Amino acid sequence: EVQLVESGGGLVQVGGSLRLSCAASGLFFDDYTIGWFRQAPGKEREGVSCISNGDGDTYYPNSVKGRFTISSDNAQNTVYLQMNDLQPEDTAVYYCAATISPVYYCSGPAHNMDYWGKGTLVTVSS
Repeated sequence: EVQLVESGGGLVQVGGSLRLSCAASGLFFDDYTIGWFRQAPGKEREGVSCISNGDGDTYYPNSVKGRFTISSDNAQNTVYLQMNDLQPEDTAVYYCAATISPVYYCSGPAHNMDYWGKGTLVTVSS
């Protein structure tokens, strides 16, 4: 059984930083693209960062480029998302997701992903 377990969410002030972690089990880590999607109230779930564990290729949309950094510890089967300079519009539930498909699938709809975690809430207060 594939499990993705997120941690690291919380409340932070504008301009602050948080690091999210996603611990994966039940899959061959190196074969998968793993990343982060977020969903704010009333909005669609969107991809914010993904990494291909096989070749290290990454994806970021323009909205987070330069502020968010994704990394992967293949020995620990864990993916991290370092989020800096957080803004109120970054407030959302952040979900870890995995797919056997290439990293560019993260730029598409959420249903491209094969497995999901339960999510962790990030709140940025002004």
